[in-house]
Amino acid sequence: MGRLKIDIEYPLATKSPAIVWEQISSAHGLERWFADHVSEEDGVFTFTWGEPWTEQDIRKAHIVESQKHDHIRLKWDYDDEDDNDAYWEMRIAKSDLTHNLNLMITDFADDDDDADGLKILWESNLDRLHRASGL
Repeated sequence: MGRLKIDIEYPLATKSPAIVWEQISSAHGLERWFADHVSEEDGVFTFTWGEPWTEQDIRKAHIVESQKHDHIRLKWDYDDEDDNDAYWEMRIAKSDLTHNLNLMITDFADDDDDADGLKILWESNLDRLHRASGL
C-alpha cells in the first residue's frame, strides 16, 4: 500500500525568498521553529526535540535535493531508501494573488490517522515559524 501525500500551503508575510530560505534550509533557522536543537553536517540535519535533562527524540534527515531560494527536500534516515514517497519537502512559491510568498509543505503519511496527526504537527510548526520570525 502506498503512502498518503499531504500538501500544505502556508501564506507568508514576506516577498523575500532569501529570508524564507534562511528559515527552512539552515540549522539556525530550523532551530527557531522546527525542533529544539538542530545541527547540520555534510548534508545531514540532526533534529532534537526535548531538553537534555528530559526524554529526547533525536532524528536525522539527509538532504536529498536543494535549490537555493526555491526548495529543500529531506529524507529521514529510518525511511526505506527505495520508497519514492519517503521524503518531506519545503518549497517557496510566489502567490499570484498577493505577490507574497507561500511555504509549500509536502509530506507523506502511512494512513488516514497518521495524516491527520501530521497535518496538525505541521500546522503547529508553521505557527511557531510565524511567532519566531514574523513570516
